[in-house]
Amino acid sequence: MVSDEYGFFIDPQRCIGCRACVGACAECGTHKGRPMIHLDEMDRMESPQTVPTVCMHCEDPICAQVCPADAIKRTDDGVVHSSQKPRCIGCENCELSCPFGVPIVFSGMEQMLKCDLCYDRTSEGLKPMCATVCPSQALLYVPKHQVAEMRRSKPVREFLVGTLKVKTRTAVMVPDSEIPLHLDAALLIEGGF
Repeated sequence: MVSDEYGFFIDPQRCIGCRACVGACAECGTHKGRPMIHLDEMDRMESPQTVPTVCMHCEDPICAQVCPADAIKRTDDGVVHSSQKPRCIGCENCELSCPFGVPIVFSGMEQMLKCDLCYDRTSEGLKPMCATVCPSQALLYVPKHQVAEMRRSKPVREFLVGTLKVKTRTAVMVPDSEIPLHLDAALLIEGGF
């Protein structure tokens, strides 16, 4: 079981597009060599900005609601898991319904796989693979109470998708409009935040 004390935080302002998270994710033994994290380019013609996309682990996951085979489960610790192979029929309903564009039904496997918060690691008190290698700490897995001390931005766990309110376990860090965003590469190298 993943500790409720820890949170996973995505800070898009810190992503440098190095793809270390994608490589580390593919190395995880449970992912069968496939990365479960996406690194999206915001506007390739105008900016080098990239954003990591992982499962947000919704409180009431739409992917599970639309699964006709009841193959997607959310455990009591709030982690939404990949589809269960014996049940998944590869219908792609989960892929089409996810408001964050996370699940992927892999052809040939006919099974939906997605970020499961590295459950094999986090349930043992370890960080997810992506968070262990992110050099800019755009992906951060820490006790929830520490994030306020580490960042000036604020964690957001509620999103409006059209008229639908989605609450998530994973948080996206957004800048506080009152505080200017300040990134100091030298400070990051020295282990600061």
